[in-house]
Amino acid sequence: MSPGERTLPPDRSHVATEQRHDESRALDRLDTDDIVLLLARDQRRAVESVERAAEEIARFADAAAASLARGGRLVYAGAGTSGRLGVLDASECPPTFRSDPAQVVGIIAGGDGALRRSSEGREDEEEGVAEEFTRISLDARDCFLGIAAGGTTPYVLGAIRLAKERGAVTGFLTCAPHARPDHCDHRIVLETGAEILTGSTRLKAGTATKIALNAITTAMFVRLGKTYGNLMVDLAATNDKLVDRACRIYREFFTSDTREESHAMLHAAGGMLKVAIVMRARSVARAEAEALLAAHGGNLRSVIG
Repeated sequence: MSPGERTLPPDRSHVATEQRHDESRALDRLDTDDIVLLLARDQRRAVESVERAAEEIARFADAAAASLARGGRLVYAGAGTSGRLGVLDASECPPTFRSDPAQVVGIIAGGDGALRRSSEGREDEEEGVAEEFTRISLDARDCFLGIAAGGTTPYVLGAIRLAKERGAVTGFLTCAPHARPDHCDHRIVLETGAEILTGSTRLKAGTATKIALNAITTAMFVRLGKTYGNLMVDLAATNDKLVDRACRIYREFFTSDTREESHAMLHAAGGMLKVAIVMRARSVARAEAEALLAAHGGNLRSVIG
């Protein structure tokens, strides 16, 4: 549809992320050094916005952990930058936490092709996510988070409604203050304000969104026993970097073991770091170590103290 055939869209001039930034009104007249410094300094507001929303983020992370504990999933959906960040966070969970790739799912308006090529027109489709929800069989065990920096995206607001109709726990993450949408259980507002480039929410709104999503999945998997202290113990050593990291983490537990001994134990455990640690700590074979972990929901601290 050409611009001339479209109906006049809603006025979004009141949305905080659409406002002009006072410090960048002369952006095109600044030296490149000053542009970079201005952009960098403005990013501090992204961190501050996440800190202010920490309680709401934590409550949603707890809800997501409960969903995974009962066999459900955490599902993200968004359009444009928001959608890409959701897909990115979902894709980073398996290598970090050895989670099942189906446990955290990212959906973007326009499908996977929109990760590389903009399909911003799809964000106006209020029921655009319906087919994806059917494909993944979203249901009452799941936890859903709609992501929309400006908070007005029809695709995301419609997705929240559709997710609630399917019985899922629902959340809404936005970078502009808005009333809680209907059908929304958790509302996370990251008040990042105006962007250096007016309306370009790929800037500090994108940074704040990335931090918040990192916080949600990290806190969620910590609650699910995927770490021991700050150590990434639920690690599958599948390449040289991860073998090296696994050996170093193993020796945090057993300081008298040599690097060669840690590598041998890791090999005996099939590359699974938690299994190797239990084998050494409890003096058991691999099968028994795996059984002990399974009996304790994979929580290493519950097995070895």
